Formats: sequence, C-alpha cells, structure tokens
Amino acid sequence: MVSAFERIVIAVPGLEEAGEHYRRLLGVEVAMPGATEPASRWFVLPNVTIELVQSTSELSLIRGLVFRVDGAAGGATAIANSLGLDIQLSDGSTTTVLDDARKRLAADCLRVDHLVLRTTSAAACIDLFGDQLGIRLALDQTVPEWGGRMLFFRTGKLTLEIIEPVRDKPDADFFWGIAYQCRDLHQTARLLAGRGVSLSAIRAGRKPGSLVATVKSHCLGIPTLLLQQPD
Repeated sequence: MVSAFERIVIAVPGLEEAGEHYRRLLGVEVAMPGATEPASRWFVLPNVTIELVQSTSELSLIRGLVFRVDGAAGGATAIANSLGLDIQLSDGSTTTVLDDARKRLAADCLRVDHLVLRTTSAAACIDLFGDQLGIRLALDQTVPEWGGRMLFFRTGKLTLEIIEPVRDKPDADFFWGIAYQCRDLHQTARLLAGRGVSLSAIRAGRKPGSLVATVKSHCLGIPTLLLQQPD
C-alpha cells in the first residue's frame, strides 16, 4: 500500500522562530507556507517534506506522519489505530507542486535517514505499519543495551525505527527523534557552524564506519542526530 513517506509533521509553539531555526539547520528555504493549514511552513528534502504547524503547546514535538499511497482517494485522510498515533494517508497530490523545489536541491542537501518512535507494543506496531499499511519490516531485533526490541520499517529511502524499551516503557506511543543523513559530516558541521548551529563533537556511530554528531541548537528541542553512512 504505502509507497513513501510524504510528510513529517512537527507541531511548534512559535511558527516564525521555528521556521527560521529549521531554515538554518536544513539549509533550505520555506517551499510553500500555508498549504494545508492556516499556519504552516514546508521544507522540501530529497526523500520527504518537513511540515511545521502552529501548536498551542509550549513544546515542539513530532505530531505525526503522512504516507503516500498510490491510488488513494483525495488528499490526506487520517486512519484509526490502536496506538493513538497521528497517521494519515495521501494520494500525493498535495505535494506534487513541490517536485520542482525538490529538483533544485543541492546534491549535498540533508535527507532524513530515520525517525524514532517509542512504543508500548512492538506487536501492535507490526500490525499497523506492516500488516495494515504494507511497509516492509527490514529488521526485527532485540538489543537490550540499545534500549530493547527494535523494529525497522523501510520505504522510499527512509526508515521508521521503533523501540519497545525493556525498562521504563512509555505510557503512550510517541515520535521521539529524527536523524538526518549527510554525505560528508565534517563538511556539514563546518557549514552549520557558519549558520550558527551548534553540534556535539563528531564520533563513531553504531554501524561500523559511520559517523554521527548530536545537534545542540536549532532542532526545536527534538532529539536530532546527523549521520554519515559508511562508504
């Protein structure tokens, strides 16, 4: 069913300030503000669009996901699920107008590598994302030192990483963090420093040969990682 991640929706308390922070972090301009809501900002990346929407909460959070489904009727439609997640399906017509913006992206533009969802039930996630939505489950493993049972659903060159913790399970499922992939982390770090974005020191990642750095500013308080995959 699902062919790709279409949008990652992030709710923010101050849209103008959040938009400026993400413009500096992502290195792209707002593509189409106010497309589906009275107050929103869109940032087009190679494999997905980030949509910032106005929220009444004091904290920023990843509110939900919009998946593209070939042959779906109309625009985005919410689907009920036992996890209480904000999941919508779209025929892609809403973001078709962004294709030109995507074609103009620089070759070294950041792309989303993966999103992290913390869950109360890995089995329920398999039912929703695998059985109901038809997204490929690329890996199912239990690694206690990394948090617990981990599921990796992949489609459209983007991965949804789901963690069911061994201890301290959440009261409800929620999208926890986001990782962006870059070609050359050292070069990206220099570019971000020039835009006033603060990072941790670059360090080895979990995958042999990978490099990572934690974003310390301009990430809206959402746990954010930069990742360079091994050659």
